[in-house]
Amino acid sequence: MKKDYFTDWLGYFLLRLLGPIFRRLPFSVSLFFGERLGDLFYCFDLKHRGIAYSNIKVAFADKLSPHQLKKLTRQFYRSFGQNLIEIFFIPLINQQYMDRYISFEGLANIEKAFGKGKGVILLGVHAGSWELTNVICAHLGFPFSLLVRDQRHPRMDKLLNTYRIHSGYRLIQRQNQTRQLIQVLKNNEAIGMTVDQGGKMGILVEFFGKDSSMAQGAVKLALKYGTTIIPCFFNRTKGPYVNIIVGEPFEIKKTTQKDLDIHHNLQRLVRIFESFILRYPKEYFWAYKIWKYAKKKKILILNDGKTGHLRQSQGLVKIIKEELRNNDATIEVETIEVKFKNKFSRFSLNISSILSGKYSCQGCLWCLNAFLKKETYDALIKIKPDLVIACGSSLATVNFIIARENFAKSIIIMKPSVLSVDRFDLAIIPRHDQPPVRKNVVVTVGALNTINKTYLDSCLDKIAPQLEITKSLVLGILIGGDSKDFHLSLELMQEVIQQAKGFLEAHDAEVLITTSRRTPSAITSLIKKEFADYPRCKLLIVANENNIPEAVGGILALSEVIIVSPESISMISEAASSGRYVIVLKARVSRRHNDFLNHMARKKYIYLSSPRDLSMTIEGVWQRKPEVKSLKDNFAVSEAIKKLL
Repeated sequence: MKKDYFTDWLGYFLLRLLGPIFRRLPFSVSLFFGERLGDLFYCFDLKHRGIAYSNIKVAFADKLSPHQLKKLTRQFYRSFGQNLIEIFFIPLINQQYMDRYISFEGLANIEKAFGKGKGVILLGVHAGSWELTNVICAHLGFPFSLLVRDQRHPRMDKLLNTYRIHSGYRLIQRQNQTRQLIQVLKNNEAIGMTVDQGGKMGILVEFFGKDSSMAQGAVKLALKYGTTIIPCFFNRTKGPYVNIIVGEPFEIKKTTQKDLDIHHNLQRLVRIFESFILRYPKEYFWAYKIWKYAKKKKILILNDGKTGHLRQSQGLVKIIKEELRNNDATIEVETIEVKFKNKFSRFSLNISSILSGKYSCQGCLWCLNAFLKKETYDALIKIKPDLVIACGSSLATVNFIIARENFAKSIIIMKPSVLSVDRFDLAIIPRHDQPPVRKNVVVTVGALNTINKTYLDSCLDKIAPQLEITKSLVLGILIGGDSKDFHLSLELMQEVIQQAKGFLEAHDAEVLITTSRRTPSAITSLIKKEFADYPRCKLLIVANENNIPEAVGGILALSEVIIVSPESISMISEAASSGRYVIVLKARVSRRHNDFLNHMARKKYIYLSSPRDLSMTIEGVWQRKPEVKSLKDNFAVSEAIKKLL
């Protein structure tokens, strides 16, 4: 409130002080100062510049490069600066000014519209100097009124209204003036209205391929009273010389379905203004949240090629979908695999990101062009996401740059390697990564995943009909492979197989097994030799040969006890989220990884067992049947997503 009060007084003072000065200068000189004013806004109004650039990208990404988008953003700001200065010219506008500086395209269309005798709506968008356009309309020789609403800066608003009234047109307030508005149209007079910036009360129609809120007032009046709508657009040709485009009278299409008629006609009108904006893009006012009320959101997943990381990102998307579903939103997800030119490029991109700023990356992207493979770069510069998700420290920099490029929200899963977590809107970091304490950091016990009851039931429905499970007790075995700090040896697996078979025979149980893409070929051969023809093995998935998407989910859903190799935090977290008993093999792993396993065991999410004690450990858990504790990381993340979105 204090900020608005100060802005109101400052703006009012400057308008009163600078108005007489600019009116004494040649128009070309004043507009030169307007361009420089636009340059100042471009350099210092960083937030709105970011909004303007990202909006322009939504409309023109398929046609313009990042550099060209940045250039167009600057042209918009210069045009906007001239439009502000032109407000000072309003008291000077007369017929002589009109004859010298204003030209029209399609002016006869207005006279044609008055011929119906039911009033005319001169409909525009916030483009060019809309205040000047209204004054011009007031000098065309017919009664003209303007529909206005109270602004949050009352002193500046009052001064502007004084300018407007001095120019010869009437003002009709939007609030509680419906009767006056209708009377104007019944008198076959003209009124000026805008169709964009519909706000909460507007109707969502497609605007440059994305739903935007548009004002429905003009269309409703035309449908009810037969008023003629004339689309108009402002185009500055050079300096003070302006061309006003007056479109053909808009043909309203009417059926018996009122709501559909409003939406259909409004969409057709917006298409007309899209064509104007495509011809004269710098004239449109891009610096507001055009698609703020859109129900369709686009999520970009950056994939580093690691299945575990991708699964975590997909798990997060599932949480986001649940939250947005409550707002009737729809989600479009696109996954792009990020490929660096080489290892040095990965390192160089991380180093260069230290110099990147919150707004400086927009329209630049030289680092992505330099260090990413061409197909990756080309895919990234064309996409226009609302939210960017990446899992893995190597993708943190790409996440930050693409999010800033599109003025999108950014979520990083796992601790970033170089950048501070403060650079992201939300950081989801496992406890074992020792995350910093920040408002935008959510600490999880394990790794995010897609496992919940709905997912397990879905996998069960797909895989169960293919199996012949006859026993009441089923073991599931998830076998990973080598990692940076772990080697899956033949000796370890031979012991696991011996122990597992011993338990199966002793308890008349059955087993379901899957390997992973990381499983060494020697281990794969051993598993196939031991279980391919083993009658108690009802499912054997060799991931590198016959992998199916629902394999892990189906095994988790059908098993009572899950045995997991120790190297994959993602795989262990999935098992621990399934509501089943989970036994993880003890083996030599890194200190940090060991801390994760021990913490999970202390909290009773998993049970640790050496390979030689596996049968005894399964026996103990199955006999005692302690309460199953499932990971609840998704709940904590869900609460953070609510605040973010």
